[in-house]
Amino acid sequence: TKYITEYFGYQKVLPMNTGVEAVETAIKLCRRWGYQRKGITENEAKIIVCSGNFHGRTTTVISFSTDPSSYNDYGPFMPGFIVIPYNDLNALSEALKDNTVAGFLVEPIQGEAGVVVPDQGYLSSAKKYCEAANVLFIADEIQTGLARTGRMLACDHENVHADILIIGKALSGGTIPVSAVLADDEIMLTIKPGEHGSTYGGNPLACKVAITALQVLKDEKMAENAEQMGRLLREELEKLQSPYIKAIRGKGLLNAIIIRHSNPEASWELCLEMMNRGLLAKPTHGDKIRFAPPLTITAEQVKEAVQIISESLKTLAD
Repeated sequence: TKYITEYFGYQKVLPMNTGVEAVETAIKLCRRWGYQRKGITENEAKIIVCSGNFHGRTTTVISFSTDPSSYNDYGPFMPGFIVIPYNDLNALSEALKDNTVAGFLVEPIQGEAGVVVPDQGYLSSAKKYCEAANVLFIADEIQTGLARTGRMLACDHENVHADILIIGKALSGGTIPVSAVLADDEIMLTIKPGEHGSTYGGNPLACKVAITALQVLKDEKMAENAEQMGRLLREELEKLQSPYIKAIRGKGLLNAIIIRHSNPEASWELCLEMMNRGLLAKPTHGDKIRFAPPLTITAEQVKEAVQIISESLKTLAD
């Protein structure tokens, strides 16, 4: 625990197994802090979230999803969440006027929604708004963190230090389930030892693997490589000037293209075509395809990938 808390600049960590467990943990911490520190009336604490969010698939988390494929036929749902548009500071400012709000849970870049990158200054302004309202800023960096966007954390692009940080996925280098929730004592110690945890959360093997993965991220300068290779990827995609690419967006090595085609299955068919040519990518929400290659990718491999994308795009004309 000492290694990871010093690594990210927090006083305490609560290790879990999966990303959504870490999100649930952050929600519990936020509510407990709201009652014990902010003085919110019991059972009235609210958390602000954003439309288009993806924080996992447990019943609490799907309760504030705006994606029908996540919540259809799973009700009744957990109350206590306010949904506002993503990347909308006015909506956040308005929602923060409610003094029963304890936290703002946000993805620095919305991954599942199709790599939606907010405006420059959104995160830093949101953090200031939260501070002014005595509300916790909770960053879900499960997809965006750990060098993926060209910084160790996506919040680092705007020098934002979240009150509660949630990380997972790449925390083990993709080898073993491990996630973590980081916060300072004022927040973390509202939950007493033994009140929250799980059988395998923080098991020695997972923790050792996580420490090794974090060391590799720094030693091999993964964030720097993600920054450079991501820029190269977007530049090479721009050069294609394909009529089938409506937009290219991303930061570091978290990227997406939006497909323009009359066939609603075009993105899926393009992914199958790319797979047959040796490139794996995943469509999301119909017309979007995500590209999140390994952080170790080289310039040569980026160009090879773009060549496969280019050849595959040509098949959409048939």
